[in-house]
Amino acid sequence: MSWPHPFRRAAEAKDLDLLRETLHEDVVLHSPILFKGFEGREMAIVVLSNVIEVFEDFRYLDELHGEDTVCLRFAATVDGKYEIEGVDYLTLDDEGRVTDLTVFMRPQRAVVAFNELMGARLGAAPPA
Repeated sequence: MSWPHPFRRAAEAKDLDLLRETLHEDVVLHSPILFKGFEGREMAIVVLSNVIEVFEDFRYLDELHGEDTVCLRFAATVDGKYEIEGVDYLTLDDEGRVTDLTVFMRPQRAVVAFNELMGARLGAAPPA
């Protein structure tokens, strides 16, 4: 496996084609704002393409590797005023493709702003 992980390179470059290649067809994306995960590569790409638009000044700060996992620490700005930081926790298959992506973010106010913007983009009301 080459480092940085191709998922990181794709996200940093905002390259949706490369991002799609890094995802297993049955990937599950676990969002910090919904209990149920988004299932499948195409649904994950829909969500991630909107995340790319909502996050401003997105950058990865660190990358940690396990046997079949990658942990990517990131920072960004939301709505021009909220600093957000988070972690993308990737579980990989034998070929290095992402089978599970769990996203953790903080602080709460930035996550609420992110949730509102994503809900508007995806046509869903933010959860109460």
